[in-house]
Amino acid sequence: MSEKDLELVAEKENWNDLLIQVNMFGGLSIRVGEVTIKDSSSRSYQLWNLLEYLIAFRHKTISPEEMYDALWSEDDIENPASALKNLVYRIRSVFGGYDVPFAKSIISYSGGTYQWNNNIPCIVDIEEFEALHKKASNPSQPLEFRIDNYLSAIELYRGDFLAASNYKNWVVPVSSYYKSMYFKCVYEVLRLLAEQERFAEVEMICQKALMVDQFEETAHKYLILSLSRQGQQSRAIAHYKFVSDLFLRELGVLPSASLRNLYRQIAKTVNSVEIDIGIIQQDLRETESAEGAFYCEYEVFKNIYQVLARTAPRIGQSIFVALFTLTDEKGGMPDAELRKKAMDGLFRVMQVSTRRCDVFARFSASQYVLLLPTTSIENCDLVLKRIARMYKQNFRVGGIEMHTNIQPLDSGAL
Repeated sequence: MSEKDLELVAEKENWNDLLIQVNMFGGLSIRVGEVTIKDSSSRSYQLWNLLEYLIAFRHKTISPEEMYDALWSEDDIENPASALKNLVYRIRSVFGGYDVPFAKSIISYSGGTYQWNNNIPCIVDIEEFEALHKKASNPSQPLEFRIDNYLSAIELYRGDFLAASNYKNWVVPVSSYYKSMYFKCVYEVLRLLAEQERFAEVEMICQKALMVDQFEETAHKYLILSLSRQGQQSRAIAHYKFVSDLFLRELGVLPSASLRNLYRQIAKTVNSVEIDIGIIQQDLRETESAEGAFYCEYEVFKNIYQVLARTAPRIGQSIFVALFTLTDEKGGMPDAELRKKAMDGLFRVMQVSTRRCDVFARFSASQYVLLLPTTSIENCDLVLKRIARMYKQNFRVGGIEMHTNIQPLDSGAL
């Protein structure tokens, strides 16, 4: 449909009734005026695949070969040109079924290939998103203008690009492109808001961003910082512990040095203005009478280790460090689901098989480290054997082996 033809249609129709609104973040949604175009058939997979592809690349000249590859990359089809023509006919029929006046012209044919008809008024959320990002990224613009445009872009991102179609080969790189742009918007606006000490807004943006991707460490870092700057140190520390456990459990890695340093800085500020020693002692006391070894974050474990390394030689105390490692039968990293089950079981065994004066922490996705103040390495061997026996009897997971190593505490490194 040419612009002239469209104007003739517009003489009989309200322009607002002609406007097509397409949302591609979170999944495909198409509205023509007040009408929502829906997938009404379970056999229309390729129809909607083509429609998504044509809209996503509506400003690009697409060769027939590119289109065939997007639609049938894993299928052998004898006559792709005929199959494509049939899909275009069916798309026009879908729009016609909703009485859209320009249904027959919704897809045009030019230069040997099909294209979305850009003469028809159309607003696409991914294009609005890019435009907002471009305006916000201009450092010559006023600060509030930039912040407002970043916030508008973030609000527009309702989920990953065509989330329901993320298994399609052509969707994957496009989805990664927009997700990367989303987090560029997020981190730049967080930086600007933090500079203005608008930490309540920083917290809200981080919470939304982590719903998009819970493994974005920078978002966790800004969230922890925002909580701390709002005077919520306990929440900040609790969130760090959540992140540390999440990364170890799911990714097998510790938080970065930068995030660990932030945690240490926040931990130093807790109760920093309290002058009543009785209140401080009450705060330091364990909330309940715990049996077995003291479990702590690895950063805390390191501090305890360093204190003991300084004091043990002076008081004649023998201290040993034991490492517990879970592997598969070939000595490699176990399957994530089995590893989690085995590590949970080993945690419970270590709590009930050790003394209150012992300290342990999770060192990696498949390892615990244990501090044992004792008189001899023979006593350590007894503890390790007890843990191994209880683990084997109660929590052993098939296909996973436990290995132990023990060394005396190294005071010479200080």
